[in-house]
Amino acid sequence: MIASQQKTYLTPEAYLQIEENSDLKNEYINGEICVMAGVTNTHVTIAGNIFALLLSHLRGSGCRVYISDMKVRIESKNCFYYPDIIVTCEEKDRENSTYKKYPCLIIEVLSNSTEAFDRGDKFIDYQSLETLQEYVLINSKKARIECFRRTEGQSWNLQFYTDQNKKFELTSINFVGTIDDVYEEVNFLE
Repeated sequence: MIASQQKTYLTPEAYLQIEENSDLKNEYINGEICVMAGVTNTHVTIAGNIFALLLSHLRGSGCRVYISDMKVRIESKNCFYYPDIIVTCEEKDRENSTYKKYPCLIIEVLSNSTEAFDRGDKFIDYQSLETLQEYVLINSKKARIECFRRTEGQSWNLQFYTDQNKKFELTSINFVGTIDDVYEEVNFLE
């Protein structure tokens, strides 16, 4: 006879209370907590570079950029995620200091352990955010940025940027940057 394991459902409120006192970052997916994986020097460098570029660009615009420690809440999917970068221009997002619900731009730096999830189920969940205009995946193994843009018909178009392009664009925040700036101080041989 096989014993069945019952999972305990955790409410969003209970999750937020646990997160408030946790030394670890945990994502929340439909009642379950998922511990976040560690990151590499390359991952942190790329996220820091893009954060610095966007922080400078958005200064005085009314939009806010957040790096890895800010959660995104997706109520319709009953989940909370920690993207690498979030940009929100919604005044309503200033009401809550622990998570944001109305991002216009989300950026994930890909890693071996998260790439499939970032490209798959997480992207599907993010698509339910009505304010989200762009979802960007930054490769940590080679100079490549993939930008998914929401169209007026609510589908998503993909634009690739590589070191051959030299520049990339984030239309949601009227930003043009260079691939070299995103990958500054990155050693792909790590």
